[in-house]
Amino acid sequence: MRMYKHLYSRFLDSPRLHFAAHSHHLWMDVSRDAHLAYWDDAAKYADNKWDKIFGEVIPKAQNHIARILNLSDPNQICFAPNTHELVVRLLSCFERPIKILTTDGEFHSFRRQIARYEECGFAEVTRIQVEPFESFEDRFKGQSFDITFLSQVFFETGFVVQDLAGLVKSLDSKMIVIDGYHGFCALPTDLSEIQNRIFYIGGGYKYAQSGEGACFMAIPKETKFKPTNTGWFAAYGTLTEKQTGVPFSNDCFRFWGATFDPSGLYRFNATMDNLPPIEDVHSYVVGLQEYFLELIPDSLKSSLLKIPGYSHGHFFTFRSENSKRLYQELKSKNVVTDIRGDNLRFGFGIYQDRNDVESCVGIVKKTI
Repeated sequence: MRMYKHLYSRFLDSPRLHFAAHSHHLWMDVSRDAHLAYWDDAAKYADNKWDKIFGEVIPKAQNHIARILNLSDPNQICFAPNTHELVVRLLSCFERPIKILTTDGEFHSFRRQIARYEECGFAEVTRIQVEPFESFEDRFKGQSFDITFLSQVFFETGFVVQDLAGLVKSLDSKMIVIDGYHGFCALPTDLSEIQNRIFYIGGGYKYAQSGEGACFMAIPKETKFKPTNTGWFAAYGTLTEKQTGVPFSNDCFRFWGATFDPSGLYRFNATMDNLPPIEDVHSYVVGLQEYFLELIPDSLKSSLLKIPGYSHGHFFTFRSENSKRLYQELKSKNVVTDIRGDNLRFGFGIYQDRNDVESCVGIVKKTI
């Protein structure tokens, strides 16, 4: 088994055992050099730094994402400081009340935003229960709304939509949005079949291990949506033309916002330049997960949310009334996990090895 820990020496210069890769992935050493490179470019070029950012940094990041997701046109990828900005911009494409189809397993920011829209009468929301997961895709198929929004990998449980392309093809909503944050750079993902039907959202904070400020959205070609939440970048490429009405760029820029901190994209590019192929990352992590399951006691294994025969994300969720206590006690012993309600999550990454798994399980056994 190839080792990768040497790529993370600065973050691993600590006594902690970090099993929260799904929540905040550790960064590669090269990301520090990249972060400083952005500062140096700002000092060197001053106002003209944007020529390099839009001429080199952004195209490189777009190409990395297109390669990882097998997208044919990197120019269909836009960026934002966080995915919430992108979601709100998508929601602003529709007249109210917006008819939304989603699940009861989406991430906090989307769940909170549409709940607030409901309170204000801005949205009518239909939520399909994720569990029981074995029947989820059948229960979700064939629905038509203004927006359909669902995760590729559900953030609380790690359950993976098994046939994403088939599910997307069964929907006829005006806009289909896939939250890919727990899939991007974790699971091998090929969007080529559905790239012109979906808006795919992801970012750098988790498995792309680039930290904050590096989120993205792949948009379908020739989309005609015009968000009312729009920044001046959305007219990029038309600024020198005579303006009539509110013009929009014909490519991904129509969903851009405004001036942003590009340091995250510097870190992202450096990390992607050094990240092994996603197939290798996934294989390595699955090996650690299987070893973890071999070692943990049956009393913990019985609370694991995992379905035999189904693919799973890069974290395990254990659901128990003792989850909060176990989380706090592990934290006091420098084992970093995280908790969502009664769901205790252990995340895995290539900065871990089998020795880390053994150490983690050894502490768990003394704690439960």
